[in-house]
Amino acid sequence: MPQEYVLVVNGRPEGPFTIDELKARRIKPTDFVRTDTMDDYKEAHEVAELRAIFGFALRPVTPQYFAGFDQRVMATMLDWLLISAVFMLPAVIGMILMRDAMIRLVLLGLMFILVPLAKFIYSIVLEGGPKHATYGKIVLHISVCAEDGSNTDYTKAAARNLTKILSTVAFLVPYLLCFFTKKQQCLHDMIAGTLVIKDRLV
Repeated sequence: MPQEYVLVVNGRPEGPFTIDELKARRIKPTDFVRTDTMDDYKEAHEVAELRAIFGFALRPVTPQYFAGFDQRVMATMLDWLLISAVFMLPAVIGMILMRDAMIRLVLLGLMFILVPLAKFIYSIVLEGGPKHATYGKIVLHISVCAEDGSNTDYTKAAARNLTKILSTVAFLVPYLLCFFTKKQQCLHDMIAGTLVIKDRLV
């Protein structure tokens, strides 16, 4: 079945329309479209099929919708809960089965090392990957991108999460910068050249 697109007209979604119907409407490269398989609306020039048919040139999309501090905190809490749960269950079972108090103490100590390390690696892998978001961010419909709107890579994701450690050591004060910056960037976003954005249209 030919692909059909919902088209945003005067701020409201209409359709779905076939390619021929989009041609009749003289769709522009900056018009927002969406299919059943897309997570969010995109500008027409961002869609490979429409670029091929209409001859649109792919260009960077300037982010306009930024995640608030509350969304970022909630996403982080969800990620910590997920990572902690993965490690806590085997650790608790191990502590129940082990009789030796020293081994139990070692297991407890390992938790304080392994959980933050796993969270660090998890954030880099997912923020630098295809979704550009951890599972906590996905639930909150937010993601990480470069300042020009292009996708992040593993280098930017690593820089972002390394500088997060510095922010934590500095008693979380650098996180508060998001209240005073136009694009709601924390210090680690500024250093890594990233933004945390939310879905453009819901």
